[in-house]
Amino acid sequence: MDAATVHQKYAALSGSLTERSRRLWAATEAMSLGHGGIALVERATGISRSTITRGIREVESGASAELPPERTRRPGGGRKRATEKDRTLLDDLDALVEPMTLGDPDSPLRWTSKSVRNLADELRAMGHDVSYRLVARLLGESGYSLQANRKTREGSQHVDRAAQFRYIAQRVRRQLRDRQPAISVDTKKKELVGDFKNPGREWRPKGRPEPVRVHDFLIPDQGKAIPYGVYDLSRDEGWVTVGIDHDTASFAVNAVRRWWKLMGRPAYPDADSLLITADAGGSNGPRVRLWKWELQRFANRTGLSITLCHFPPGTSRWNKIEHRLFSYIAMNWRAKPLVSLAAIVSLIGSTTTRSGLRIRSEIDHGSYPLGVKITDEQMTKVQLKPHAFHAEWNYTIHPAPS
Repeated sequence: MDAATVHQKYAALSGSLTERSRRLWAATEAMSLGHGGIALVERATGISRSTITRGIREVESGASAELPPERTRRPGGGRKRATEKDRTLLDDLDALVEPMTLGDPDSPLRWTSKSVRNLADELRAMGHDVSYRLVARLLGESGYSLQANRKTREGSQHVDRAAQFRYIAQRVRRQLRDRQPAISVDTKKKELVGDFKNPGREWRPKGRPEPVRVHDFLIPDQGKAIPYGVYDLSRDEGWVTVGIDHDTASFAVNAVRRWWKLMGRPAYPDADSLLITADAGGSNGPRVRLWKWELQRFANRTGLSITLCHFPPGTSRWNKIEHRLFSYIAMNWRAKPLVSLAAIVSLIGSTTTRSGLRIRSEIDHGSYPLGVKITDEQMTKVQLKPHAFHAEWNYTIHPAPS
């Protein structure tokens, strides 16, 4: 048998051979060829002489039959792990990645890129024989991953933050148990109207991205869009009013009023109360007099007792509307320039989820001037009853007597 024949046999089998079966096949071929068989098989297949020799020893000693079929080597066999040969490698790597806890606070990598190539360079300078691929594998095995910043720090926390969360949850459960409406409200980020870049990516023909403006300067004739949302906590439905003037308490309450007229009252024809969860700032903040004055007018018109529960300062991301409504709207219009108010309303209204979220939207062309003052005399007409627990966050506004 010549080398060409052995090469043909190996080419036909190599795709289905494991490391172990390749070693044993090469060994049996070399043994069948007799004198010079090892050199011929090595030349024909490229398998090293040491591997063929080791396979012959396994076949002659019967060691190959002792291994389970799923194993390639005996326990303990194979190349030693880098961390076994270099006992300080992991500690030095951790010291570079976490300089504040395991290394020098003045580490050169503290404020520079922590790429695996930079880390490998630093480790080699410390005397370690490593490649950037080995560094990447060691980081993965140690629980590290590439991560962006996450907005989680909320500043100093109020001592009753958790208690207020529980209070809100209890009030919402009670409201829904009584088959009364409970909503979450907030203003979404203001958006420039026009052919501006919108974050995200969408499928388009290759090499034909949507052309948009280079600079994000306000177009006076088109202005900004101010989306104010209302999310029904029970029915997984939303309402978004898109304003064009100012984000004031009058604008916010008008959005709630429109939701009630077009979606709320038809869904809750027997309702006599409404629970609203809101942030502690902005146009619907608990210290905004105009907010309470407008809610009193709304209560007088509808006959609803309106209960407000505000989230503590700095915890707006826990408001349900943020991740049950606004997040899906942002995903739906990603990479789409908001070229007009009509386009914005259309994109909001077409937002759906697998759970069945349904949203209605409309443009509010009303004027909502800034600086409207509510006098002390007007505040005396607000039928506000504070709750026993944190009255500054929790209160009910009742309809005024006829």
